[in-house]
Amino acid sequence: MSHPHDALRIDADRLMRRIGELAAIGPIEGGGSSRLALTDEDRAGRDLVVTWMRDLGLDVRIDGIGNVVATRPGRIDGPAVMTGSHIDTVRSGGRYDGNLGVLAGLEVIETLIGAGVETEHPIAVAFFTDEEGARFPPDMLGSLVYVGGLGLEDALDIEGIDGSVVGDELDRIGYRGTHPCPGPAPHAFVELHIEQGPVLEAGGHTIGAVTGVQGISWTELTITGQANHAGTTPMDLRHDAAYAAAAIACHVRDIASGMGGRQVATVGRLDLQPDLVNVVAGTAVMTVDLRNTDEALLLAAEVDLSNFVEGVADSEGVRVEARSLARFEPVVFAEAVVDTVAGTAERLGHSVSRMPSGAGHDAQMMARICPTGMVFVPSRDGISHNPAEHTDAADLAAGADVLLQTMLALDRRASEEGEGT
Repeated sequence: MSHPHDALRIDADRLMRRIGELAAIGPIEGGGSSRLALTDEDRAGRDLVVTWMRDLGLDVRIDGIGNVVATRPGRIDGPAVMTGSHIDTVRSGGRYDGNLGVLAGLEVIETLIGAGVETEHPIAVAFFTDEEGARFPPDMLGSLVYVGGLGLEDALDIEGIDGSVVGDELDRIGYRGTHPCPGPAPHAFVELHIEQGPVLEAGGHTIGAVTGVQGISWTELTITGQANHAGTTPMDLRHDAAYAAAAIACHVRDIASGMGGRQVATVGRLDLQPDLVNVVAGTAVMTVDLRNTDEALLLAAEVDLSNFVEGVADSEGVRVEARSLARFEPVVFAEAVVDTVAGTAERLGHSVSRMPSGAGHDAQMMARICPTGMVFVPSRDGISHNPAEHTDAADLAAGADVLLQTMLALDRRASEEGEGT
């Protein structure tokens, strides 16, 4: 069945221009950006995006954790059809991760305004605080607070990797808002994002209709041994924190290799002290990132890691303290939203793949409170969290068009459901 607005498309040049202007804040070599959450660079990025939101006459609201939601009213009041993502980056970030979803959402709204299209329900675009978790654990912090998965006061007290505190930094940059947390549940939420992996490109697909997000387990291990002379300490009398860390790192790879399937495992951070060439390391701090689409298998990987760590601690005579940084179960997106994304993409002439997400996203938090889905576009060579991150402009525009038409379809569905009650 056709609808009057089926031919509506976003302005690709305007979208690319905004992506470039945001990327110019916190620029790093290679064309990427560094805007860790709640830094001065993040504040500058927020200010720019909020200015664009207000220029469109949107109702901009900032909540207690710094999430920003901009809404265009519909013909009737009620829950919005919402999109969005994040604009914070990792230290070595690219220009599309997160930013695409926010700016494409803004582009959807500006396209509707320019075409004089009035939706039945409000249309909203949001950007959530500290999605990356690169400065303040856990990742998806802002959206987790938005849906009530973490209390606001607990979130405000979180200490970052540089010793800063979330609440203090929100105050410092002027983004501790007054709107309450948890936030209002949307009618539906759909997020556009680059894939950050090689699957779409390898399969020759333009659009991914994301079926869900795999579970995530982040653990920090602090290993305490004994710093000692590298030349005079016999090997059998050492309590070497670096050796214990290396053994754990190798076993982390073995966990993924042994389990196969969708299990992945990563040691992303390793700090040694005293960090000297001729001293046996006395302490090591490392992180382990385990992910799987199956909760039972993720639990098995966690047990495997815990047992191995305990064994290494005993054999090397070191003490290991484990601290959970983040733990989220796998999420399955609403079938109706996934079908809408896939059907919309096919109608627009794009090749579609139904696929899970390997990375965490704000959408997995929003799925706790409303029907949710995601739209993926290809990442060249599967590279992300890297200045070399790239998606062709045509694919970015295709994803934004699918987002636009998906949101219109969800708005129509909301109206039809309302009429049937």
